[in-house]
Amino acid sequence: MRRPLALLCLPVSTLALAACGTTVSTAGFKGAQHEVAQTISNLQADATAGEQAKICANDLAAALVQKLGGKKGCEAAIKSQLAQVDSLEASVESVTVAIDGKTATAQVKSIREGKSRPSSVSLVAEGGKWKISGS
Repeated sequence: MRRPLALLCLPVSTLALAACGTTVSTAGFKGAQHEVAQTISNLQADATAGEQAKICANDLAAALVQKLGGKKGCEAAIKSQLAQVDSLEASVESVTVAIDGKTATAQVKSIREGKSRPSSVSLVAEGGKWKISGS
């Protein structure tokens, strides 16, 4: 179970702004890039609210949910990750959508314990929506 959790750890810990009410801004993006940034914003909102069921159902790609052990395994993994996050801030710096429109990468900058940490979040188009597929 450690390997699948590692796949999820970075996106959730990067975006789970549980102790501060900051939201991820999507204003600087248009079209598909805006939709990708909105997915990250939705993840942040669901994480802040402690909505692991929503995260697994709405924000994460089906393949990632399966790697985490299906719906129940995913919800347990998310709950565990959210319990470990106390305070951080994050922003979407840039979004790159593949030419085929099926995958995207968001560059996210998080500030945790006073340190800036850049990371990449991978997304996949699934059922007409962008879903987080890993980091």
